[in-house]
Amino acid sequence: MSATDTRTDGGRTAAEDEERRALAERAARELEGAPAREIIAWAAETFGDRLCMTSSMADALMVDLVSRTVPGIDVIFLDTGYHFAETIGTRDAVAAMYPINLVNVEPRRTVAEQDRDLGPRLHGRNPSICCHLRKVEPLKEALEPYDAWLSGLRRDDASTRRGIGTVQWDRRRRMVKVNPIADWSQEDVDAYMAENGVIVNPLQYDGYPSIGCAPCTSRVEPGADPRSGRWAGLGKTECGIHL
Repeated sequence: MSATDTRTDGGRTAAEDEERRALAERAARELEGAPAREIIAWAAETFGDRLCMTSSMADALMVDLVSRTVPGIDVIFLDTGYHFAETIGTRDAVAAMYPINLVNVEPRRTVAEQDRDLGPRLHGRNPSICCHLRKVEPLKEALEPYDAWLSGLRRDDASTRRGIGTVQWDRRRRMVKVNPIADWSQEDVDAYMAENGVIVNPLQYDGYPSIGCAPCTSRVEPGADPRSGRWAGLGKTECGIHL
């Protein structure tokens, strides 16, 4: 077996990975500034049923947008065991209302098992490990059947996201990551949701513009950074999925 035939952990050869990386870089140049639906259509045509998307169920904007072009798409939701009841309710409403296949992904340990093995309130003692066990690892396993995934990341979400591309090579997971609304502003988001009657997590109307797990998410003062309510006071801004 030659060096170029060496298999990666995902079962593909290094040469296949390099081909996909080059594809992502080329698409990033060609699709920068393109309408979101055009970007989604490119992803659907390129990857077929090896394409999925993720949703945190803060709202159904991406589900609404993507399902119009790719009805029946697999939508991965990370059910950490720590979600607000409103988030679970939003998940169930989205699954019922949109033409998608909801894939509910749970960690290997339940909350009770994690408390037993690692001690209670790991999220307060070491939120990075908790996020890794309940989000990062489950997502890695859930994405293994796919070649590409769609996310709702936007550059104006946070300072850590200002450099994201419309299409990227996700080196850690060895797959293509597509961010169709990377260049949307909050005004673009609000306009789309109002025009299309998109389902919104009710917590958004109660001071939670960025919604994660209940123990690590707090209300945000009007005008403050939308993500300032995530892991407040802990110096943490990302769960690790998008780093």
